[in-house]
Amino acid sequence: MMAQGNPNRIYIIGAGFTGTSIASEIKKKNIFGRVVAFIDDDPQKIGKRILDIPVLGPLEAVVEIIKTTPADEAIIAIPSATNGQLKRIYDTLKRAQFSKIRIVPRLSQIIDGSVHLIQTREINPEDLLARSPVKVDLRQTLKYLRGKRVLVTGAGGSIGSELSRQLLSGGAERLYLFGHGENSIYEIEKELKILQEEGVGERATIVPIIGEIQDRDYIFFLLKRLKADVVFHTAAHKHVPLLEANPVEAIKNNVFGTKNLVDAAKEAGVKRFVFISTDKAVEPTNVYGASKLIAEEIVLHEGKKGNKFIVVRFGNVLGSTGSILPLFQKQIQKGGPVTITHPEVKRFFMTIPEAASLVLKAGGTGEGGELYILDMGEQVLIRELAEQIIKFYGFEPEKDIQLTYIGLRPGEKLTEKLWSNDETPYQTESKKILKLKRTSLLNGNLTGLIKRLEPICFFDKNKPELFRNRRALKIILNEAIPTIEVPENEPEY
Repeated sequence: MMAQGNPNRIYIIGAGFTGTSIASEIKKKNIFGRVVAFIDDDPQKIGKRILDIPVLGPLEAVVEIIKTTPADEAIIAIPSATNGQLKRIYDTLKRAQFSKIRIVPRLSQIIDGSVHLIQTREINPEDLLARSPVKVDLRQTLKYLRGKRVLVTGAGGSIGSELSRQLLSGGAERLYLFGHGENSIYEIEKELKILQEEGVGERATIVPIIGEIQDRDYIFFLLKRLKADVVFHTAAHKHVPLLEANPVEAIKNNVFGTKNLVDAAKEAGVKRFVFISTDKAVEPTNVYGASKLIAEEIVLHEGKKGNKFIVVRFGNVLGSTGSILPLFQKQIQKGGPVTITHPEVKRFFMTIPEAASLVLKAGGTGEGGELYILDMGEQVLIRELAEQIIKFYGFEPEKDIQLTYIGLRPGEKLTEKLWSNDETPYQTESKKILKLKRTSLLNGNLTGLIKRLEPICFFDKNKPELFRNRRALKIILNEAIPTIEVPENEPEY
């Protein structure tokens, strides 16, 4: 926050409703600087004054305009801008040498039609790299959550925190933020309360909760006390190479943690349970993918008994914690090289806000025992993604910043699939959401598989040799999921 009388001069790009609202808020608070001009392409607006601020333009002339009307910062206030339009605006503002460029939320994040200054943030690569997000009418979508108690597990993570931001405007009575990391839960709770203070969202009671989904007794105790109507289960261990090195922990957390939640939710009378899954659960070659496939089956098995328990599966999200985008950014900041596993590796990508809004929409349409897929579009070459990020920071790939190929890591594929050969996709009423029909996987023996995995994750005095035995784990997984290989040199511990 800047002191009163701060000389910071601001251009607002877009003289529409959003731009004028942001300008009015800046003027009213009088601590963030001064709006010296709107920049707009509309000839009907150029030359006029709004809130006694001149409307200048067109955008292409901003490099010349700034010479006579100096400014330090630009706020792009066009929520409906496509990615192509955003890139054009960003490139133009960079040529004008703005020291700071901020952006308002995209349409997929706006629920009540208004945007507040507190919601603006610095533009980043994913704003320009991803496809233009699908417009989701969140006001209509979130109706099923009005007056309800909503629990988000993994609320401090990338998807969990964005779900929480969007749920803030859904009219929920209570929003429970559950996670095992106290710092991340503290941060999202603080952020949501600041948003509320600034007029964003409705007056939901926000309740932070620290705990482990692996703690079965606590999870049963907790869900009975919370009386949650809806659960969004995003908590998971999810780093493929790390979990290949710690496979038993992947199963213990992702499989048994999910089972704890499903069993407790059923007993506590939770009306709707939405499980977040991944494309790595499709014909999995790593333990993380296998753990999510088994967890999918646990949720779907319960959903087919008449409970509204559903699964939503999607691919990578740009900018999520531990994803390649933050890694590439750090590598670029230190001068490179940018490391890529293979020149032909491809992945599906979606922005965090779009994924969250589609999860919320799918969560309200499922009747139980259904598996939904978010349409991720075409897969993207990681090599091309890296080149675009390097250019975003003003460097030339292979000239200023080198690309280095390090080889696929254990359990990684060249490409991912959103559904297997045993699954058939069907279009739903909602654009970008597909429903999958599949025959039962895991050789139709979910209960037996879980029973065999238990002594590996939890000490059984009658089978002490199985406790934390990773070779035994891989053998058991391979029998149920043949795409999981058992390396000859796989150690027991």
